[in-house]
Amino acid sequence: MTTIYTILAEPTNASAPPPGPRPPYDPDHLVTAEAAEEGALRVRVLRDGQVLAESTRPLLVREDGLPVRYYLPSEDVRLDLLTPSDTRTTCPYKGVASYWSLPDAPDIAWAYHEPLAAVTLIKDHLCFIGTESESTDAEG
Repeated sequence: MTTIYTILAEPTNASAPPPGPRPPYDPDHLVTAEAAEEGALRVRVLRDGQVLAESTRPLLVREDGLPVRYYLPSEDVRLDLLTPSDTRTTCPYKGVASYWSLPDAPDIAWAYHEPLAAVTLIKDHLCFIGTESESTDAEG
């Protein structure tokens, strides 16, 4: 049985990192990345009815205070639809993120090309901003 997650991608509206100093590092803040059990999850990313990505190989990133995020291999993302953005942000737990945009949705996806040691699995996997809209079980 496969659980299918459909993510409705929405723009972040972030044109640059927030002004001021980087948030302080908290040694008790937990961030983990793990591969989903093979065949257990399928993640589909939609924007205005168009499939931007679909993967049966998602990585699950759990971070204190945030919902589970699904990071997808770049091979499973329609990179032909996305344009690299100049936006970069820094996370004290994951590293420097690069962003991609759609013409009407700035900074809709991000990836870490050189992630920090705790989350090396997410290297070159893309994550989309959005909300989980569907979770179903399906044979497959």
